[in-house]
Amino acid sequence: MDLLPDIWKQDYWLPPGVTWRDVEQLADSDRPRPLDLLIALPLALGFVALRYLFERFFAPPMGRCLGVKNRQQVTAANSPKLEAFYTQRSRQPTQSEIVSLTALCCKTQRQIETWFRLRRNQDRPCQTKKFGEAAWRFFFYLAAFMAGLACLIDRPWFWDRRECWKQYPVQSMERAHYWYYMLELGFYGSLLLRISVDIKRKDFKEQVIHHLATIFLLSFSYCANYIRIGTLVMLLHDSSDILLESAKMFNYGTGWRKTCDTLFVVFTVAFLVTRLVIFPSKIIHTTLVLSMEVFEPFAGYYFFNVLLMVLQALHIFWAGLILRMVYKFLKGKLEKDERSDEESEVEEEEDNKGEKENVDQGGDCCWEKSKNTLNSQLSMLTNSCVLNNLTNHRASVADRMRKAQ
Repeated sequence: MDLLPDIWKQDYWLPPGVTWRDVEQLADSDRPRPLDLLIALPLALGFVALRYLFERFFAPPMGRCLGVKNRQQVTAANSPKLEAFYTQRSRQPTQSEIVSLTALCCKTQRQIETWFRLRRNQDRPCQTKKFGEAAWRFFFYLAAFMAGLACLIDRPWFWDRRECWKQYPVQSMERAHYWYYMLELGFYGSLLLRISVDIKRKDFKEQVIHHLATIFLLSFSYCANYIRIGTLVMLLHDSSDILLESAKMFNYGTGWRKTCDTLFVVFTVAFLVTRLVIFPSKIIHTTLVLSMEVFEPFAGYYFFNVLLMVLQALHIFWAGLILRMVYKFLKGKLEKDERSDEESEVEEEEDNKGEKENVDQGGDCCWEKSKNTLNSQLSMLTNSCVLNNLTNHRASVADRMRKAQ
């Protein structure tokens, strides 16, 4: 029972020499209160509902305008035994399991492998679903960035980072910044609520860590009145996320390759500059060094900076994936988004075998058809060569006969 009061011990949240009474000098509407965070839950549910409506009614016509089309997929043949194995045991059976399945289902090994490949392709998300997710995030990040820039550009701490700590923590909070915080917190809460049904991407675990770290960072910084530096962190992150989602939207469309490539290049530059240069040199430097000009270190100071360090580690991880994309882009082999558009399943394997997706369940029959076609083409080529040689021989004999006469 004594644990809850200990959590709010002023030594954890406030610099040495500052008490809760000092903070309470501000009016209730001018200071952050922990109970304010409860509004983030209904906002998160509201974002989930709004996203459903957006992906249902607005994203499809937008996708059609950009030429978004779903891949044509061959449905795996009905096989209850293979379906039970696929859903209950493994989507990618081992070689020994394939051998046992051949005896169980009276199919060849090639047919078993083909069935599982087609079945995995059926579960791959369609292009319209990918486009809907990217479009939703694009419009939110764009709206959040524009709103954040409008309420921050004329504030002194936007230009002078030392203003973030002037008279801290007795700093009055503006309503615009309150709603900026709550809407961002509700949005990331909605992403966490939807993460189990959204497309599972290659960096799924990192995305979960990112969402949790962001929610903890926003919640703690709000309660500790780190609102000035917190608004700068949100604005900085939204700026490059806009470019990422827009590039993905055009990537899913048809005939927008140059636009997508251009946006990708701009996003790469923006991401590397904002996340690997500005964030550590300006934001983290402000929280680690400049804040010490105003107060001495305390528990909240360390916790806040640890959360920023976690975000920076994720930035480095994603920067590595993006640089891999740059390498492929320069070599002319860029085909998909290494950061967050590649599913965590065997996407690369499926793409490499893309030419075989239309193989019929009777794999051996298809091979025989291909072999027969190849044999017929070779036969035609051989007959053509024989006919040409015979024609040339007859022409040569006729020419010699004319000369003899």
